Amino acid sequence: MKQCLIALISILLASGTAVADDGKPPSRGLSIFANAGGYWADKVTANFYSGRPGNDNTIDRVLHSNTYGQQIWANLRNQQLITDAVGSYEQLQVVEYPDMYYRTSYQIGVGMRYDYSSGFGWLLRFDLAKLQAVGAFNLSASGGSALLGSNQYVKCQMLGQEDRINIDLALTKTVSLSEVLDLELNLGASLINTKVQDNMMEIGGSAYSILNIWDSRVPDEGVEGYQYINQGGIGYGVFVSALLGYSLPGVGALKVGYTCYQSKTVLKGYTAWGWQHMLGVRIEMNNFRFL
Repeated sequence: MKQCLIALISILLASGTAVADDGKPPSRGLSIFANAGGYWADKVTANFYSGRPGNDNTIDRVLHSNTYGQQIWANLRNQQLITDAVGSYEQLQVVEYPDMYYRTSYQIGVGMRYDYSSGFGWLLRFDLAKLQAVGAFNLSASGGSALLGSNQYVKCQMLGQEDRINIDLALTKTVSLSEVLDLELNLGASLINTKVQDNMMEIGGSAYSILNIWDSRVPDEGVEGYQYINQGGIGYGVFVSALLGYSLPGVGALKVGYTCYQSKTVLKGYTAWGWQHMLGVRIEMNNFRFL
């Protein structure tokens, strides 16, 4: 990341006043835009959704509760995924926890950019990314009991869902390449608000939320849930981006670009720095001229 920042700063400073091939200076004024693209999140915080002991949301809290454990055990029996040797849900245990990762997702956003005649400018952008973390864990039984025949495990799925809202503020530099093409470079900082939407496990085809709404207690009879409190928080980071733009006369521009974030994602117990990547398109409205 350090090398990327140094290279971009060098380009920004060395480019001077950008002038197009036809001798016209860059556009000056305020532009508004909308953008969308693919989003690749670093897996450094994905195991927040793994259900491991020590996490805020755990598999065992739900699996070994009378309220849900009995349902899970009966469902596995009805589907013949476990034998009579597994006499109760208390014998079920996780023998391998999931190694979670984020699926390729998407990011959408809106923003504004102000350009000066020098080619420099500033940009303010608001983006939303909706992420899914996925993985699988193996369920077995204590005491060496076979689940069914020679099978020792029932493979189960784990899913996490979160929203990330980015607020980006950047210094921009636009370099005219021709009458219709330009290169836009951005260097900026971000605030990232992460909100956990759900954390679910799938056992025997049925889904169960493991979000901790029981104050870390086992949800047995007499234990009441409470209103869910977000397990995310506000992080921060820096980013660089490069976009190739094509002018649309009378409209604005269509741009294709890549953005790389080095950001701190905040989840309860899993706060970490990681690399996030976005590849997408931006549609801009014509500059609104100011003095």
